[in-house]
Amino acid sequence: MPADEHPTAPLTLRQRRRAVATREIVDAAEHHIAEHGPAALSLRAVARGLGMSVQALYHYFPNRDALVTVLIAKAYDDLADAVRTAADTAPDDPAVPRFVTAAEGYRRWAIAHPELFQLLYGTPLRDYAAPAEGPTTRAMRRMSEVFQRVLFDGFTEEQLAAADTRTLSPPLRAHLEALPPDGAPALPAPATVLMLSGWGHMHGLVVLEVFGHTSFMDGHQAEIFRMAMRDLLADIHRRIPAERTGVGSLPRRRR
Repeated sequence: MPADEHPTAPLTLRQRRRAVATREIVDAAEHHIAEHGPAALSLRAVARGLGMSVQALYHYFPNRDALVTVLIAKAYDDLADAVRTAADTAPDDPAVPRFVTAAEGYRRWAIAHPELFQLLYGTPLRDYAAPAEGPTTRAMRRMSEVFQRVLFDGFTEEQLAAADTRTLSPPLRAHLEALPPDGAPALPAPATVLMLSGWGHMHGLVVLEVFGHTSFMDGHQAEIFRMAMRDLLADIHRRIPAERTGVGSLPRRRR
């Protein structure tokens, strides 16, 4: 064992009990959201569902915001896991690129967990503000990293920097270049614009379906979504110039 590594001390009985109780509280809160929606979440309601007092719940979560932060971070992590699994287990089929399967993983999770999806992207909870650079931000960046990988895998930085996004204003370009990387190498400003635009298109279609605005499609939403994602990917990749040949060029990989 390297000198700078030390075995992790086993949790004490009290710590294990606290971990179990915390998981039960989070599970109960998720169940309450599924039953009544995010806006109805309160420590009192969660405590009532567990058969415990609010005062006892305060030993684990000092206020509602602390519980909401854990719930949002967990929901983002679960969504990121669904997206990553969809991308990493996709069959080797050129007709269905990994970006498309990742987007479909995003859609499936949202449809299966509409109330949690609403917690992430619906009407903000009154008086709640996520901690800056806290667990919710870190969890969200995990998902961003997956989409960045499947969207731009195989392109060089030079190609991404030369992507056709029309002319970016100097203030916008400076702002985009100053953004922190989302768990992956920083993107050139044009690639960031393409990614934000693509995510907005994908997310917008999912929001319309989850909130019931595409019910007139009568069960054909999955086919429409796949077609839209394939067209979206093709449009983004058309905006990225072809790779230059010669020394220093990188091989293109399946996307």
